[in-house]
Amino acid sequence: MDWKELYEIAVQTLNPRRISDDVEAGGVAAALVTDNGSIYRGVCIDTSCSMGFCAEHAAISAMLTAGESRVEQIVAVGWDKSIMPPCGRCREFLMQLGNPETLVLVAENRALPLRELLPHYWKPASSGETTENR
Repeated sequence: MDWKELYEIAVQTLNPRRISDDVEAGGVAAALVTDNGSIYRGVCIDTSCSMGFCAEHAAISAMLTAGESRVEQIVAVGWDKSIMPPCGRCREFLMQLGNPETLVLVAENRALPLRELLPHYWKPASSGETTENR
């Protein structure tokens, strides 16, 4: 999928709002495309006690709920429509889904494979392979 189109889907998903005194949602949105060409979206949920989650997690959850599991491309945007590279927790979550070649939009006109965002991953990709020879 074209990055501009996926970015626009993420921007259209933004919906910043206060849910309660303790919860805000929608200030960051993510859109992803799977190997089947399906698109999933999600928004962040921020809570005063840190039990919320990132927009990437919400989009991945929607994908998994629909029965898919392979992310090919992903982008997240902030309330100001700026591209936001995934946090460490999101990078780890994406990596554990098993596709280190997932393309992540990290800036305008710059996408990187997930493996480059986690160059010294803690878990070998397969038996016999170490982090040193990846």
